[in-house]
Amino acid sequence: MKKAAAPTHPRRMTRSQQYHVLVRYMRLSLATALVTMGVKGVAALITGSVGLLSDAMESAVNLTAAVVALIALRVAERPADANHDFGHGKADYLSAGVEGGMVFLAAGAIVWTSVQRLMDPSPLDRTGIGLALSAGAGIMNLVVGLALIRGGKEHRSIVLVADGKHLLTDVWTTGGVLVGVALVALFDLEILDPIVALLVGINILWTGYRLLRRSLVGLLDAALPPEDVAKINAVTERYRADHPVDFQAVRTRESGRHRFVYLTVLVPEDWTVRQVHELSQRLEADIEGELPGAATFVQAAPHRERSE
Repeated sequence: MKKAAAPTHPRRMTRSQQYHVLVRYMRLSLATALVTMGVKGVAALITGSVGLLSDAMESAVNLTAAVVALIALRVAERPADANHDFGHGKADYLSAGVEGGMVFLAAGAIVWTSVQRLMDPSPLDRTGIGLALSAGAGIMNLVVGLALIRGGKEHRSIVLVADGKHLLTDVWTTGGVLVGVALVALFDLEILDPIVALLVGINILWTGYRLLRRSLVGLLDAALPPEDVAKINAVTERYRADHPVDFQAVRTRESGRHRFVYLTVLVPEDWTVRQVHELSQRLEADIEGELPGAATFVQAAPHRERSE
């Protein structure tokens, strides 16, 4: 008998299967960061370019961030325990916050190095080889970054999305550095190298700010995205149409990949406990059908008007 193939679509995967997929993504990110850091470091060493050095420093941040993200994934996947009734999903936001803070540190080092070189420009050497090496590393980051963002959106992982966006920022950094180094080689304008590196540092600061902001919003119990809330509202509208019930106080929050829905259903006063229980179970199942893996908490209250 032929063995059935394992489900591949995120909606059909168990949380354990999704977790293992995310770990594979992060291991890919880790390997990419190692390779690109080494390649860019060699390019900076060969050319003496502070721009290429700044690019290599950002790849070092990518490497550390990938390690932090991998740890965060493992922590976030831990089940609820005596001290964490709702699980450990917020570890994802801590990871994004740590990554944002590290981006700030890298940007500060890049800006400092750029200012020093700006005051004392120096010629570049063997720019052709350096440009080729850096371009190859940039292409690698582009491919992996896009894959991480796609995987992060499919599996609702802020860790993957943040890491992917960081890699894409690295691609923009590499592109700017390549243009700057090429202009230095073509027009012999040594001052362009530290200027480009300075612009790279400012761009990285902006990326770090956005990562920190996303992390703080998540830690403050932000509501689910509008598209998720719309799905919940569609379910409650069906129940309003098919049953003598109403709803109030529909609230949501997200904690990393975990989604929580809290709502109060107003039922006729003459309903039995069994009727309320059965409706609540169906309601929870229907919401989970729209938002796989979501934890729904239903509270019932009497609704005199609809029972008359």
